[in-house]
Amino acid sequence: MSYSYTMRFTVKITLFLSTLFVLQACKKEATPPTDAIAFELSDTMLKTTTFAKASMQPLRNELKYYGKIATDNNKTIEVYPVVGGNVTKVYVELGDYVQKGQLMATIRSTEVADFEKQLEDAKNDVIVAKNNLKVTQELFDGKLNSERDVIEAKSILEKSNSQLFRMQETFNIYNIRKGSIYEVRAPLSGFITQKVINESMLLRNDHTDNIFDIAQINDVWAIANVTESDINEIKVGEMAQITTLSYPDKVFQGKVDKIFNIIDPDTKAMKVLIKLGNPGFLLKPEMRASIKISYVEKNSQMIAVPSTAVIFDKSRNYVMVYKDKSHIETRPVVVLRQVGDTAYIQSGLEVGDQVMTHNQLLVYDALND
Repeated sequence: MSYSYTMRFTVKITLFLSTLFVLQACKKEATPPTDAIAFELSDTMLKTTTFAKASMQPLRNELKYYGKIATDNNKTIEVYPVVGGNVTKVYVELGDYVQKGQLMATIRSTEVADFEKQLEDAKNDVIVAKNNLKVTQELFDGKLNSERDVIEAKSILEKSNSQLFRMQETFNIYNIRKGSIYEVRAPLSGFITQKVINESMLLRNDHTDNIFDIAQINDVWAIANVTESDINEIKVGEMAQITTLSYPDKVFQGKVDKIFNIIDPDTKAMKVLIKLGNPGFLLKPEMRASIKISYVEKNSQMIAVPSTAVIFDKSRNYVMVYKDKSHIETRPVVVLRQVGDTAYIQSGLEVGDQVMTHNQLLVYDALND
């Protein structure tokens, strides 16, 4: 082997080793240190983060039904005409909101004309009775008649005044006005839910049907048809959640207010009424509703946390268990069921574990990306 060949081989080996050394050094610099800083919750995020402790709670279950929204019968009034006659004017329409005492319709009636005549007769009778008493008293003072005549005159005046008062009250109660006009006024504030009267309609004296329905809907009922197999689970006062097609993302909270302890022969179910507050009148009578009624299972308890604490990812449920801002654990849990705002945890948590209920998704993403 020649000297030049040996030198060339030596140089190649040296360059190869030098290159290998440089690559190893670069690899070591690219490798992160083993003692990297762990995740820590910032003070700013900590201020907006909320927590809840896992606690043992009575186990609740949930029944689901379809139903409808209805007016509270205790706050619904049917308006009947007290006289027959010709409808001269209708001032409101179906669905209008009316104030108590508001004029809704006027009816010209011969019966009202008769009431007017009776009122005038009563007024005249009072005038006559007063004059008669005055004359009788003067005669008595002049020793021209007896005290009995005075007493009788006073009695006639009292009867006349009583008859006048009765006719005046009739006018006030029936909202009768001059010109043989009967005014139909709202007996309470609410929405007109039924109207079966139109201008120029002729109402018979024996008309027995109501012409308006007025309902207050600041509180309404949700009506659920409970199947026979569930009757034993439903109790007055149980919590209920209602959703509607009109507001699919809004949940209305209520309680079972009344149970009809009979089976409807048509539906083979028992009606249950859930009383609901109705701010803004969002819920309308006859709306279709989905109704969930929750009840407590007898002699059953389970660890529970707010349902907002549960994170569903990769076909599993997790919660973020908080110890301090430097120690937050992603804990897999088995959720038995969620009822309303509560999630019941079958395994994975212990009583007293503190879980995050706000900002937990941000922390989960930071720890598990």
